Amino acid sequence: MTKRLEGAKVLVTAAAQGIGRAIAERCAGEGAIVTATDINRDALAELSGMRTAYLDVREKGEIDELVSDCQPSVLINCAGFVHHGTILDCDNDDWAFSNDLNVTSTYRLCRAAIPAMVANGGGSIVNISSVASSIVGAPNRFVYGVTKAAIIGLTKSIAVDFASSGVRCNAICPGTIQTPSLDDRIAAQGDIDTARKAFVARQPMGRLGEAHEVASLAAYLASNEAAFTTGTVHIIDGGWTAG
Repeated sequence: MTKRLEGAKVLVTAAAQGIGRAIAERCAGEGAIVTATDINRDALAELSGMRTAYLDVREKGEIDELVSDCQPSVLINCAGFVHHGTILDCDNDDWAFSNDLNVTSTYRLCRAAIPAMVANGGGSIVNISSVASSIVGAPNRFVYGVTKAAIIGLTKSIAVDFASSGVRCNAICPGTIQTPSLDDRIAAQGDIDTARKAFVARQPMGRLGEAHEVASLAAYLASNEAAFTTGTVHIIDGGWTAG
């Protein structure tokens, strides 16, 4: 039986851990030729069954070189940073860093990858946004919410501009997902048990999401099974925004 992504050239950013890692592993399991990238060389070395490459998504030159080399038919943008605080806690440096890492890196990668996708008859882009965006406001997630809302706008703009060229672009908006990044944020709040309970309480399902659940959706959107799907925003949040 042919696998869903058999032979597809898939480039995944922030693939060393969490959602990015789960997506890279799922795509490889679906038969894709995966290039998993990150700035964490040690964690990348733990991956198997795929090519790994150091990539700083804030460096245009590195992006251009890697994209030219691997010629992805599928691009999955997972890089991001969660800043904690309101607008009053977000100074100019915080604003610039979050926008560069969360939004401009996605712009850089999409701009680098799309020409070859068009020339090769099409491709698929999947951008990881968040329900904490234009979908719902989350406390103390000011600049994170701004940047993830921008990802939704970027996704829709690319989708409408390149639909006739065979390039699809969709966004995934996870709720609270169990990842090493979440563990770090919980630990930073001091009272770990109380903080974790608060994160769990967001979801009417009464649990955190799992990275592999997001990966399943990403693999679908990347594949030809979603050939008529573009410009969409897929919420996977355990019911957080259902009410």
